[in-house]
Amino acid sequence: MAILRQSALIWCRKFSKRDLLTASVGLTLILFSFSFLFSFSKNTVVFTLNNSNFVPLTLLFNAKDRGAFCLDGSLPGYHFDKGYGSGSSNWVLHIEGGGWCESVATCSLRKKTALGSSNHMEQEVQFSGILSSDPARNPDFFNWNKVKIRYCDGSSFAGHPESEFHNGSGLFFRGQLIWEALMDEFLSMGMSNARQDALLAGSPL
Repeated sequence: MAILRQSALIWCRKFSKRDLLTASVGLTLILFSFSFLFSFSKNTVVFTLNNSNFVPLTLLFNAKDRGAFCLDGSLPGYHFDKGYGSGSSNWVLHIEGGGWCESVATCSLRKKTALGSSNHMEQEVQFSGILSSDPARNPDFFNWNKVKIRYCDGSSFAGHPESEFHNGSGLFFRGQLIWEALMDEFLSMGMSNARQDALLAGSPL
């Protein structure tokens, strides 16, 4: 199967729950690099959007009890398109890029955008390219379980409450907690039984 046909950023392997949680530290470093390399550009065209499906935003309600919040304190979210047929036990995860905010000032600005708050995220996004459900455009993954993880913590899932400012800034740096909550959510949805996972980091789909 020509897995690298549409993207050179795909890493395919089977994950156990322990593997996923252990890999979160390494993934943070990968995302740190890719988030700068793949920051969004208005002039970038990756895939055409014709015949692609719109997928609603799902808020991660299990994050509240864990204190896993976006920069502004809102709940993190993702978009999920359920797989079927031969792809029902396989998963593609796409992690939204967007770079870091590097100061209280820039993070305070970011928390008023979709990269810092689920309150500003689109209620639906169009899945295209590697996330497309069109077998003609995405023959390898069209019927897999496909997830777009929204990025809203400002530090590529590396933040932790211990690193937060305690100066009344109202900023939440909870990326590590968001990542753990997301993995638990997807594992409970069937990813723990996945035959093969394809993990995409920071690509601007």
